Amino acid sequence: MASLWMLFASFAFAAMGAGVKLASEFYSTSELLMYRGLIGTLVLLVAVRHQGGTFKTPFVAAHVWRSVVGVVSLWLWFFAISRLPLATAVTLNYMAPIWIAAWMFAHGWWSGTKLPEWPLVLAIAMSFFGVTLVLQPAIETKQWIGGLAGIASSLISAAAYMQVRRLGQMGEPEYRVVFYFSLSTTVAGLLGTLAGDSGAGPGAVFQSHTLYSGALLLAVGLFGLLAQIAMTRAYRVGKVLVVANLQYTGIVFSSLWGLALWSDTFDWHVWLGIAVILASGIAATFYNTRSTAKGAVVKDTDPIASET
Repeated sequence: MASLWMLFASFAFAAMGAGVKLASEFYSTSELLMYRGLIGTLVLLVAVRHQGGTFKTPFVAAHVWRSVVGVVSLWLWFFAISRLPLATAVTLNYMAPIWIAAWMFAHGWWSGTKLPEWPLVLAIAMSFFGVTLVLQPAIETKQWIGGLAGIASSLISAAAYMQVRRLGQMGEPEYRVVFYFSLSTTVAGLLGTLAGDSGAGPGAVFQSHTLYSGALLLAVGLFGLLAQIAMTRAYRVGKVLVVANLQYTGIVFSSLWGLALWSDTFDWHVWLGIAVILASGIAATFYNTRSTAKGAVVKDTDPIASET
C-alpha cells in the first residue's frame, strides 16, 4: 500500500509541474508561487480546524528557516519549469539526494568520523556527468539560465529537506510543517507580485483570470497538496528505502506529461543523462537511508519530503 501512496505522490507532483508549465503562459513565477501556497493554506486551515488541531508551535525559528529555503527552492523550480522541458526540470530537481549525500560525505571526511565510501563518491561524480548530458540541449538553445535555476533549486531543496527532517525529529506534526510552508509561499509570492513580477501592465498588479487559467491554478494547488499528503503517508507506513526510491518515478511521469502535452523529444544523450542521474540518485538515497534509518526516527517521523 505504501508503494501505491508513493506512486500517486510522484504522479501528483508531475501533474503539478505540468500545470505550472501550462500556467506560466498566463502568470509570473511569483504569482504561481502565491496561488500554489494560497490553495494549500486554505485547504489545510479548514481541515485542521475541523479536526481540532492547533497551529501553535514552539519551533518558530526552525519553521522560519525551513520556509525561507523552501520558498527560494520552489520559486527557482517553478522558474526552471517555465524555461525547460518538464522532464529536464524535474530531473534536475531530483538531484537533492545527491547534494545531501555529497554533504554527508564531505562532513564525514572533513571531521574524520567517516571513511570515504567510494561507491557513494562514484554516484555523486556520475550524477554531475549526467547533468552535463541533460543540460546540453538547454545550453545549445540558450536556456542555460533555466538549467542553472533547476540545479540551484535542487541544492537549496536539499537544505529544506534536512530542515523538514529536523522538525520531524523534534516532534512537529507534518500538517503544521506543510501549513507554515504553504503560508510562507503565499506571502512570498504576494510580495514578489506586488514588487512588479507579474508583468500585468500599467495600473494592474495581478494578471486577469480566465476559466482555463483559473482551472490550472486550482490544479497546481490541489495536486501539490495531495502529493505532499500522499508522500507523508507513504513514509509513515512503508519502508524508507523503497519509498524514497519510488519517488524517482516522478521523472517517468514528467516525461509522459511532456510527451503528451508538448511532444517533447530528446536525443539519446539526454535520456542517458536522465538514466545516470536516476541511478545515481537511487544509490545516494540508499546510502543516506542506510546512515539515518537504522532506528525508528526516520520511518516514524520522516516527513513530507515534498517538492521542497
